Amino acid sequence: MAKLIPAAERIARARQLIQQARQLPVPSTGLGKSDFSYIASVKDLLRQARDLVKFIPQTAGVSIEMKEEVKRIHEEIERANREILY
Repeated sequence: MAKLIPAAERIARARQLIQQARQLPVPSTGLGKSDFSYIASVKDLLRQARDLVKFIPQTAGVSIEMKEEVKRIHEEIERANREILY
């Protein structure tokens, strides 16, 4: 059975994944930012971050502040996607 991860830890892990996506080195050879494996790696890290916090707002007993934090995480994921890939 999978171990339950507290919401605060999920948010911290999501932020770490976003940071990893930002720090992923752009390939210096070939297509650079258009390299398919680079794009896939960035999108996978951002997807993992999104999946970690996806169900926090629907969880019972979660504070309004935590729900606002999840909204900020989603905005940060979208901003990171635009900044990294476009």
